[in-house]
Amino acid sequence: MSMTAGLAGHLQMALARAPNSVGGDAGEALDGAELLSMAQAMAQALAGHAIGPSEPVLCRIANEPLDLVRMLAVWRAGGVAVPVSATAASGTVASIRGATGARLHLAGRGVEALAQAPVPARELLGDAALIVFTSGSTGLPKGVVLGHRQLLGKLQVLARLIGLGPADTVVVPLRLTFIFGIWVSLLAILSGTRLVLMRKFTADGLAARLADGATAMAIVPSMLRALLREAHIPVAPRLTTLLSGGEVLTGRLGLQARTALPRAGIYDLYGLTETGACDFCLSPAEFDAGLGSIGRPTEQVDYRIIDANGAPAMPGAAGELCIKTPFGMLGYLDDPGLTAAAYGDGFLRTGDQARLRCDGRVEIIGRLKDIIVRGGNKIAPAEIEAMLSRHPQVTAALCAGRADARLGESIIAIVTLLPGSRLTAAELRDWCAGQIEKFKIPDAIYVRDALPTGSNGKLDRAAVAALAAQQSARPTAGSE
Repeated sequence: MSMTAGLAGHLQMALARAPNSVGGDAGEALDGAELLSMAQAMAQALAGHAIGPSEPVLCRIANEPLDLVRMLAVWRAGGVAVPVSATAASGTVASIRGATGARLHLAGRGVEALAQAPVPARELLGDAALIVFTSGSTGLPKGVVLGHRQLLGKLQVLARLIGLGPADTVVVPLRLTFIFGIWVSLLAILSGTRLVLMRKFTADGLAARLADGATAMAIVPSMLRALLREAHIPVAPRLTTLLSGGEVLTGRLGLQARTALPRAGIYDLYGLTETGACDFCLSPAEFDAGLGSIGRPTEQVDYRIIDANGAPAMPGAAGELCIKTPFGMLGYLDDPGLTAAAYGDGFLRTGDQARLRCDGRVEIIGRLKDIIVRGGNKIAPAEIEAMLSRHPQVTAALCAGRADARLGESIIAIVTLLPGSRLTAAELRDWCAGQIEKFKIPDAIYVRDALPTGSNGKLDRAAVAALAAQQSARPTAGSE
């Protein structure tokens, strides 16, 4: 059996033997036999369009059961799936199409021909399963190429780690253009689990699915925060597994979740699209002891933390987290130079600043590119956010730098408060004076009902400075 048949074959066998289904928001549901039959019909349609070996095919993603049919159809036809959101701007779709050269598009239940010219052969795509375009904040998104063998290997690791089974119902409000949403959905199929996809996250919608008997959910912390804020303590009679990833799960939010959902084991997962996701895990058994950390490496993952000179950082000292894994990307699409630059001695440079704690667990401090240089002082936004979140009336905080003619950069923070709180920015800044060095106190603090997030539900730090300049940011007394 080829590597390609390995991933598709495992999915097909799981669907053939599992009675469970994939459902969506509109009440639609497909069982395993229906998924396989529809995937086979789509694969035959692709063959009718003379799909070439390892040819990229755009797959419309609407967070519906047909999304998984489309990906499986591409794999059965020998192609490479390129997930593209159904709500993506036309310019984004054009950019992805141009980058991949895709001539075929799966939408609805059929194949749309975008062009007649054959797609050039690429050696990098020889065993590729997916091209996932990252949501880079500057420049064009990067096409991360993930292989069949690597993806299947990671899924098998996660199956052992999380232990889902046929009795489970997993609800996924994550976009299936996001590696987190993709792997959870594929893992659910391999585990014989009932999968419920949400077209769009809302706190009320997710709360309804928990009340309806979901046993597991996969969310980013921003979604978890909204769920606990808007639904307060959700009714979740069967929830036993909470998968959190995509951004840092703060200690405060983690404790809040454990209190509100006491039966749920919380898995705090860390990883990148480039590394195949889930390189570190803070498991339910270690959750209390490891609170605030990302835990320990998952199976077959090695790591190191290096200083600015590339030397190993001292224990407890901050440095860049670098990861070596057999489940990582094949490379960036059509960019071998960028691929080579991403690695050092076989370790991928994550761009995340981390430190090794004295308990042997790793803690993420922030993104290196997010470091604020204020008056010559280097400040990690995550440090400011953690400090602000310790205030008893602050529920969450997001911080970023903004260009400043005098200081180089000023510190801007957006916070959310407990319902009914009348805390002002001036009072909060006075409180900060007793918590942190003066030069780290935010220059401006704004109150909003929610922190800004991007299309994948993750916090959007790049939006902070822009939001601060808008009237809708509602500066409190004492702000600029």
